[in-house]
Amino acid sequence: MGLLWGLFLIFLALSLVSGISTEKMPIKNVVRIPEKIWRQALSHHQDQVKELLRPGLIPIDHPLNAANLSRQRKTNQKNEWTALDPKHPVYNFLIEYYGLKGLKGPKQLARWTPSIGLLLKSKGQTIDSIEEFEEASAAYTTKKLSNNYEDGGILLEGAIEDDFASSLHLRGANIIKNEGVLYSPAVYFGKNDPSRQVENTKSATPFSWYRSVLMQTLEAEPVLHCHGLHEWAMQYHPPGAQPPPSAKYQSHLPLRVSQEVINHAVERKGVSCTHVDALRYFAPAAASLNHHGASLQRIDQLKLEQPACVHAHMDLLKICLKLRPFNDPVLLQRTLEVALEARRLDVAASPYDASSYGVDVVPIETGEGRSEYRRQQKALMQRAEVVRKDLLLLYENFLPMAFRESCLRQAEEKPKSERFAKAEPGGLPWRKNLLQT
Repeated sequence: MGLLWGLFLIFLALSLVSGISTEKMPIKNVVRIPEKIWRQALSHHQDQVKELLRPGLIPIDHPLNAANLSRQRKTNQKNEWTALDPKHPVYNFLIEYYGLKGLKGPKQLARWTPSIGLLLKSKGQTIDSIEEFEEASAAYTTKKLSNNYEDGGILLEGAIEDDFASSLHLRGANIIKNEGVLYSPAVYFGKNDPSRQVENTKSATPFSWYRSVLMQTLEAEPVLHCHGLHEWAMQYHPPGAQPPPSAKYQSHLPLRVSQEVINHAVERKGVSCTHVDALRYFAPAAASLNHHGASLQRIDQLKLEQPACVHAHMDLLKICLKLRPFNDPVLLQRTLEVALEARRLDVAASPYDASSYGVDVVPIETGEGRSEYRRQQKALMQRAEVVRKDLLLLYENFLPMAFRESCLRQAEEKPKSERFAKAEPGGLPWRKNLLQT
């Protein structure tokens, strides 16, 4: 009895936090997805994510998976997912940068919800085939929200509470009694509820910011002479300087070059790093060698972010994940793929020896290596540009679906305090390094 009561309290807490409820249909414009169709799309998404993550997942018998195996034995339920390897140099950024830790990390990426593109293509109708579903899901890439758009939602017919355990996003879900689960940006954010105006202005701020970042990056001129030196600046240690705090980063990997070679590569022409987040991980001694500044503010991202930056490509995943549960699962797969490719190039061009993880070296300390880096950088930039454009289109359609115009205007006028923070080599995180006003 105590266990049942505990489970009930947990479910109640999740309901209050995530906005889930059992109720009648709260909106008229509903696109219905038959259970057979959405479960097929869900299964495909999980397979694609697992395939992309497979090289970075720990083996089933890894010590970090012991708790998972113990839980499986107790519940007699098999779980094929394992956690990401925190030492894998290509995949560990998903843990360190984006918090996809433990067994829950990969499963977060595998969770599925329907694309809001369905609300653009299909007004108040039932999707009849997987082909129609796929076409309508991508409608945001070719169609913009019209002025006479009627707030809507997407109903997954036959979905039940058990689907939240490992398949569907709980956040943003409304359980409709005897029908299924509804996802609606307007309903979740209470778009037309005047009492939520202040709350929604705050909620809209990060979405508005990411849209601006995407727009700025697409319009900026690419910087093709950085050669990935931010990783070298993290290990920069000239004679007499304090050891760099970031020397512990990837410390399980041996360096493939000497400290003298690292120092020379950084000092040769300095560093042209435009990524405001990367600067914080520089060795303090490398601060003055960055041509874009030894101290940067978050707002500088709007003038510095550029379409050749591998870290900007990796951040596309963060920007896509921010939209959960109202993103497009197929776009999430594409974004994850580009982010992993960017990370692989990042590690290949670093001073670390990651050959034991199957990463070939791009020796940017040589002229031939720098030429090869630029070649791969350009190819990756072209791939990322397509994803970045589609992600921007998704944001531009999502924002008016979720928020009233007045909220969006106020969000632009009243940015969060973190926007006025600074990054310095070896410095504090953004939220702890606010500018004094």
